[in-house]
Amino acid sequence: MSDDREIPKGRVRRSAKLGTAIGLQGGRHAGTRAAGLARSPEEAGARLEARHLETAIRMAGVLGEMKGAAMKLGQLASFVDTEFLPEEYREIYQEQMAKLRDSAEPMPWAKVEKVLAAEYQGQGLGELFADFEREAFAAASIGQVHRAELPDGRAVAVKVQYPGVAEALEADLANVGMIVRLARALAPGLDPKAIAAELKERVLEELDYEHEAQNQRVFARAYRDHPFVHVPAVMTDLSRRRVLVSEYVAGRDFEAVKGLGDEERSRFGEIVFRFAFGSIYHLRHFNADTHPGNYLLMDDGRVAFLDFGMTKRLSVEQIELEQVAVDAASRKDPEGLRQALAELGFVKNPTKLDAERLMDAVMIVGGWYLEDREYQVSARRVAKVIEISTDPRSDYFNLLRKESVPADELMGRRMETGVLACLAQLRAKRNWHRIMREWVYAEPPSTELGEQEWAYFESRGVKRVPGYAGRT
Repeated sequence: MSDDREIPKGRVRRSAKLGTAIGLQGGRHAGTRAAGLARSPEEAGARLEARHLETAIRMAGVLGEMKGAAMKLGQLASFVDTEFLPEEYREIYQEQMAKLRDSAEPMPWAKVEKVLAAEYQGQGLGELFADFEREAFAAASIGQVHRAELPDGRAVAVKVQYPGVAEALEADLANVGMIVRLARALAPGLDPKAIAAELKERVLEELDYEHEAQNQRVFARAYRDHPFVHVPAVMTDLSRRRVLVSEYVAGRDFEAVKGLGDEERSRFGEIVFRFAFGSIYHLRHFNADTHPGNYLLMDDGRVAFLDFGMTKRLSVEQIELEQVAVDAASRKDPEGLRQALAELGFVKNPTKLDAERLMDAVMIVGGWYLEDREYQVSARRVAKVIEISTDPRSDYFNLLRKESVPADELMGRRMETGVLACLAQLRAKRNWHRIMREWVYAEPPSTELGEQEWAYFESRGVKRVPGYAGRT
């Protein structure tokens, strides 16, 4: 790619690219189906599969080039299994769209160099780094990552924000209608309006790398020398608003982990679960961006967690209300659950909401960790969770529409759905309820990893939120 090529910034230009990707592929797909009527089933099937592959590759290419909010949507679709597709085509879309998790077409070095020069205010790279690789080894929606070496020999990862991405984001956020169309094309089961709101909130927070550096330092300190969680250290003196420098970590990515054996995948899934949910109770602080591209399996068995652009702090009071709600659902107490959700702000008028139906809906969404049994998370479970809250044909759609997710709970629900989607791709199997009881009821560790983790936090004098005392 030549150095003259830039991220399309204008609303019209970006609308045209998105419209072309969606409209052209939709038309070709319909044409292929029509033409298939005049061919043998085998020939028609082969041509349709080729068209699916072409569509997925083209969409991945357009989204990767545009970056910004449009690519965020592609990343989201890449780890929420596309249950709406015929089973034989799901893998095609998953494989192509998953590429957006970990990589995108990189910006040329000349553009990156301008950002570095502006952020370091004239200091040469030779003064700050012993070596700096010009070719990015990873790329995401608003930045790309380069390997570098500090003068003392330490290997670091330098995330540099794409030049012009802020302007592109503004254009994307003005293109809500077009993004909604793309949402329907990629994942019709998702609520397009909720997707648009999600994009706006997420991408704007991620623009400030100094904010991310602060979050990452908090987690790196909390998990320093942890037995199975690793958060890379931040080089504060070298980080800026559009540049984030942190310890370089090597490891197998999510796609490689998906190819491991059953127990290895389940162990990885348990670590993701313990980090995502456990941070709430250990730290009263969690990472809301549970993106599988942010996980690496290190050679020593630890999992490295990357990207802390969006985190959430919780009060003790809020966590205790969550514990009450989990307790009520676990005990199959509809009235208790309805009241607990009202206190959390989900239910505005409890008397007008059928408690039994509410319990049924909650068990569909959270039953995988509310029921005391070993459970292997599946893509179908993810699809069902999405369906009941976003598909008007669902038996529970009208019921859940009466709820209003409070601001303090929005990130938690996003995190929970993201973890579920990751566990589904891993096909991870554990008694998730027994792990949850460690946090909700302060029960003894239920797994070997749990024993290691509680010993770690106790040795550091970290006190967890007391277990719910109402009923154990």
